[in-house]
Amino acid sequence: MPKYTGNSDYHHDTRACTGVLLTNLGTPEAPTAAALRRYLGEFLSDPRVIEVPRLIWWCILHGIILRVRPRKSAAAYAKVWTDAGSPLLVTTRQQAAALQQRLGDAMQVAIGMRYGKPSIRDGLESLRAANTTRVLVLPLYPQYAAATTASTFDAVSNVLKNWRRLPELRMVNHYHDEPAYISALARSIERHWAEYGRPDRLIFSFHGIPMHYFTAGDPYHCECHKTARLVAESLQLQDDQWQVTFQSRFGPREWLKPYTDMTLKELPGQGVRHVQIICPGFAADCLETLEEIDMQNREFFMTAGGENFSYIPALNAQMDHIDALLEIISKHTSGWEAPLHEEPSETLRRAQLLGAEK
Repeated sequence: MPKYTGNSDYHHDTRACTGVLLTNLGTPEAPTAAALRRYLGEFLSDPRVIEVPRLIWWCILHGIILRVRPRKSAAAYAKVWTDAGSPLLVTTRQQAAALQQRLGDAMQVAIGMRYGKPSIRDGLESLRAANTTRVLVLPLYPQYAAATTASTFDAVSNVLKNWRRLPELRMVNHYHDEPAYISALARSIERHWAEYGRPDRLIFSFHGIPMHYFTAGDPYHCECHKTARLVAESLQLQDDQWQVTFQSRFGPREWLKPYTDMTLKELPGQGVRHVQIICPGFAADCLETLEEIDMQNREFFMTAGGENFSYIPALNAQMDHIDALLEIISKHTSGWEAPLHEEPSETLRRAQLLGAEK
């Protein structure tokens, strides 16, 4: 029979509250081949990420990829690693701390990474220890994709299926067109322009997905284009002043096009010598923005004859980003007003009369 776990640290004088689980993709624990092997093994074993028959993929993953890719990926991570650790994890902690400060005692904020540590299980367990009876899951993926948002739901479900007492649960599927998010992106671009000038072309680079995921019905491609269009409209850009591209493809299959790297190699030949890139799908700077875009793709553009390249940082823990996330939290917790409870000391007294020890 399955074993359903309870909260062993529960005390009857602990006040109930609402929890917010802030999630992101994750990061290795260190920029080493061994750490990358563990991280990539977990990440690339997710059937939401790689939709290939399991036996075939297991042979490819363990027979080829995990023998070759970890060392190469570790070298890339070493270029962006900080004294405080992984940029993604450092920033996610800053975002959570800023949200907690603004939300106060009304809600408890925890973080959980889909792969690596702290895990989604770790985040949910910390919320359970805080006696959260309602949980909002907020994946920091503005645009929905099965490989990210749906995979997060899978992980949350796998944890909760073994809990004896389930919290009320809500989940933010996407926020690609939320006005506060669009405004935060537009203001970030304007601040960059004030310092570096306007480019010949503003590029919105999103993480790619295999083309057959899109043709199977994944809405990600459409939501990326909507985000970029809304930001461009907010900035009053003409059609030839901006474009959407897709980065980070993996494997031989066709992915969403146009590809960011190929675009940057071609633009100088078309007379576009000054480009700026923003990556709206990344809520925090990470390997894909700091190393892939600001290092690799910068070199592609400049080598091809470009004259001026700059990367516009992710929204990270900027105050207007925190404001946008607060609006999203408020919207999705609507109706979850603080329940009327008697004082915790009185709850404990009543529980002790019924035989409880704590």
